[in-house]
Formats: sequence, structure tokens, C-alpha cells
Amino acid sequence: MTPSEKEPRWLNAGEMRAWRTYVSGSSMLMDRLHRELQDTHGVSLADYEILVRLSEQPHRRMRMTQLAEDVASSKSRVSHQVARMEKAGLVTRRECTEDGRGVLAELTEKGMAQLEAAAPTHLRGVRAHIVDLLSPEESEVLAKVFDRVITHLRDANG
Repeated sequence: MTPSEKEPRWLNAGEMRAWRTYVSGSSMLMDRLHRELQDTHGVSLADYEILVRLSEQPHRRMRMTQLAEDVASSKSRVSHQVARMEKAGLVTRRECTEDGRGVLAELTEKGMAQLEAAAPTHLRGVRAHIVDLLSPEESEVLAKVFDRVITHLRDANG
């Protein structure tokens, strides 16, 4: 390792501003969206994301490993979350019949009803707190930036 590789590449003022506004803004946004769902429908933002992902799948079910990847969470965390959601009657878990090793999470009718009730609230929040604040060009840049970040992080973990 050369001496320059040991030294951190400090952020300049513009990079620091971008980083800090991202950290604060994303945290505030997620907190607000969570609070709106929790206060209005008694569902967390994390649970809502699981309900959405399952609702988009054929037969409203998917492998737990894929679900964890799709919601950018650990298998363990999603397993605990799905277990809690199963107790609430929102999802069920079953063995994968194709190979007998995998576990599927499946959206129940109660879970679908919860999602349908909460979706308008979530959509209003997403629009009010970010989408409607951006121009179409800014939305495209934001999507490109985070596509790049996601690809980089997935490749780094692969």
C-alpha cells in the first residue's frame, strides 16, 4: 500500500454538502413515510414494502431470499419481520414445492386488504415529500445515480 492509499480522500465542500443533505434528507423522508403509514394504518414502512413486493409477484408469493434482496435487507431481518407479519395474518410462509429447500412468503387476503388500504396514503406521501418536488430531469438523474449505487454495492457483495 502506498502512503497515498493510506490517507483518506477527504470530501471537498460540495461533496460534503451532497453527502450530508442525502443522509439527512433520506432519513427524514423514510421517517415521515413510516410515520404516515403507522399513524394512519398501523403498518410500518418496512412491512408495507414487503406487502408491495409480494403483491407484484405471480400468486403473490416469492422466495424469502429474493424478498430480502428486493427490500435490501438481511435474510435474518426479513425472516423475523415476516414471522411477525405472519402472526398478524398478513403473510404466510410455506416450503417451496419446486426444491423443498427454499421458503416462500405469500401475501394473504388480509395482507392484500392492508396494502390496498395503505397504498393511497403512501402514494400521497411519496408524491408530496419527493416526487412532486423534482423536475422530470431531476427524477431521471436520481434514478440513474441510485441505479449506479445499487449496482456497485451488489457487485461489491457478489
